[in-house]
Amino acid sequence: MSAPVVSAEELEALIREGVPLVGNYGITIEQLGAGTVRMKLPYNDSFVRPGGTVTGPAMFGLADVALYAAVLSLIGRVELAVTTSMTINFLRRPAPVAITADCRILKMGKRLAYGEVLLFSEGDPEPVAHVTGTYSIPPHDPVTLAVSGYQDPESSGKHQ
Repeated sequence: MSAPVVSAEELEALIREGVPLVGNYGITIEQLGAGTVRMKLPYNDSFVRPGGTVTGPAMFGLADVALYAAVLSLIGRVELAVTTSMTINFLRRPAPVAITADCRILKMGKRLAYGEVLLFSEGDPEPVAHVTGTYSIPPHDPVTLAVSGYQDPESSGKHQ
């Protein structure tokens, strides 16, 4: 698989500076690939809602910046790429611990990118939420990378 076109450090700085509401959550990138990212939202008492569970807005913010990072990992610092739609399905009650987001781009087009994010409570292998979203991409240089581990059958000579 190809390498991302931006570094984890560059994306973390962009999130902190360009998306300060979520950037101030302390989110870090644990793993970055071309079209994929794993991010962590550290536990914070201010993220807990009545009932002792992590609040939905904190999880939604994590999912949104994960999708943003995955898109930019393919196209570079096209900072005006924006969310056009996002749906979150809460599957289970998340424990009051750090939340991990595993994101991958499923479809990258010239103007739209579509991806999914699975959210996990730290230490639990079962997802607490499933998120899908679409990003609008302004004009930029062409994307020539394979995404999400799928390879172009024409370039690899085989299907995966």
